[in-house]
Amino acid sequence: MNHSTNHPLDDQLDDRTASFEPAFDSAAVVEFTQQLVRIPSVFDEARGLNEELVAQRIGEQMRSFGWTPQFDRVAPGRPNVFAVIEGDGPGPTLMFEGHSDVVTEGDPRRWSHDPFGAEIADGKLWGRGSADMKSGVAAMLFAADTVVRSGSFPGRIVVAALADEEGMMAGAKDFVARGRMDGVDGVICCEPEGGEICHVAKGALRLRIDFSGAMAHGAMPFQGRNPNRAVGSVLGALADLQDELQVLHGDHQYLGKLWITPTVLRAGESAQMNVMPGEASMWVDVRTIPAVDHDSFVVDVRSLISGVARAHQIDTVLTVIDDRPAVSTGEDHVLVRSLWNAHAAVHGSLPSLGGVPGATDGTVLTSRSGVPSVVYGPGGKWIAHQADEFVEVDEIISYCAVYADAAHRFLGSAALHS
Repeated sequence: MNHSTNHPLDDQLDDRTASFEPAFDSAAVVEFTQQLVRIPSVFDEARGLNEELVAQRIGEQMRSFGWTPQFDRVAPGRPNVFAVIEGDGPGPTLMFEGHSDVVTEGDPRRWSHDPFGAEIADGKLWGRGSADMKSGVAAMLFAADTVVRSGSFPGRIVVAALADEEGMMAGAKDFVARGRMDGVDGVICCEPEGGEICHVAKGALRLRIDFSGAMAHGAMPFQGRNPNRAVGSVLGALADLQDELQVLHGDHQYLGKLWITPTVLRAGESAQMNVMPGEASMWVDVRTIPAVDHDSFVVDVRSLISGVARAHQIDTVLTVIDDRPAVSTGEDHVLVRSLWNAHAAVHGSLPSLGGVPGATDGTVLTSRSGVPSVVYGPGGKWIAHQADEFVEVDEIISYCAVYADAAHRFLGSAALHS
């Protein structure tokens, strides 16, 4: 699923901005990353934790650059923080995006380093959120400041750290709903992708299926209607549907297969060893590729479970909990080309194109606003949510340089404002 040799972009390497050399304080961007990691921005109401403190620290850093941070309250203790930086002439608008929340650290005993200590050892910065994605947030802020201090740039830069990416992405949804995406021409989501420029991302559908039968004694099942048998039938039918769709659509070059994964099964409050329950529920996590239309897929699943319900003489209800369509930005889009050339200029080697196996805020921002996005940031692609999460210190610095270079190229592109 990675970039291969002889890619069309290989012939589009652009050195017209080679004279732009991003200049920033490397030690400062690393120290700022440490400061962010030391703020436990897990959303955990029981521990009184949320994104408030980390958003305030990001706002302070924005003010130190001379920007005016704005805060949108998505929920109590869960603000989006962003700044809009105006250039000195007409041009496109580039947005850098990151999220301020992190997942739980889990059992601290599984960590070799304090999960919120932000220690630097062996060339790595350790801690929860170091890769996913406080290093990306730090790099994008300092990169934007670098562009501003370069003396002159056209268009605008929007820098945003959004809440709740690790949950239902309420921050990204709120950002679009308030019209904050209006006028934006491209988004770089600074999530860790291991050197890949991910211009496509899988879609995500979260479904809940409720089954209602009739409770009965386990010794007298004929007096009730067992919803668990219907659950079993739906499990088999969903597996068959997955097989059919995988054959129909094949493997996406960067995203691989579509997957339909039942994740949670519950037998309702009446569950007991000698009681046939009257209710049952199933949660399903569906990961799609761009060829799959979500509305049509939901219609197919609704038809599938209706047939099972009739066969078992029970009632079913299908609820769409969340709907994030797959997104795709063309390989030759100026956003992709700008990152491609910037990566090559900073690293001295060609990057890879890739796909996001899950969903990011970019999935929501693009699907709900139509603005193209790519995902590219410091950290390994598979390190997120694990104990002993880390990011290479050198990557924080090099990605900051790439972001600044890419912004310079994107904002100067005649393709968007000719």
